Amino acid sequence: MDHLTDLPGHLIRRLNQLAVSAFTAEAKAAGFDLTPVQYGSLATIFAEPGIDQATLAARVAYDPVTIGGVVARLEARGYLDRHVSPEDRRAKLLTLTQRGASVVQTIQPAVRAAQQQIIAPLSRPERAEFLRILHKLTATEKTAETERAATEA
Repeated sequence: MDHLTDLPGHLIRRLNQLAVSAFTAEAKAAGFDLTPVQYGSLATIFAEPGIDQATLAARVAYDPVTIGGVVARLEARGYLDRHVSPEDRRAKLLTLTQRGASVVQTIQPAVRAAQQQIIAPLSRPERAEFLRILHKLTATEKTAETERAATEA
């Protein structure tokens, strides 16, 4: 039997725990009570105002039912508004409120600090390689922005 610490799944789960812990601590220190998924949802809506709820679920890699709960909690906190799409009455379109947009903008230093904590043990070249591998494993595209962030970190 393989040793637990040699199993990729175990190490990925452990890294996720560390990442969530770093994010939560930095967000809390900055005065925010947000989970990484809540932040990811807000940041996605900030970047794509009017995105529908199903597309948001795909962007943040959450199932549509679960993202519905996330959206409901963010709406209850006054961070976003949901509207029925005029083209498809089944679709819910999402926009940030002024308060939600302010949160996305204000929390950025805390988000960056959390990301720095996660990759702190790596050298600059290792950071770029790590992000390249993560993109490959998650089948996401590497953007110029992520390349720049990796080399600056």
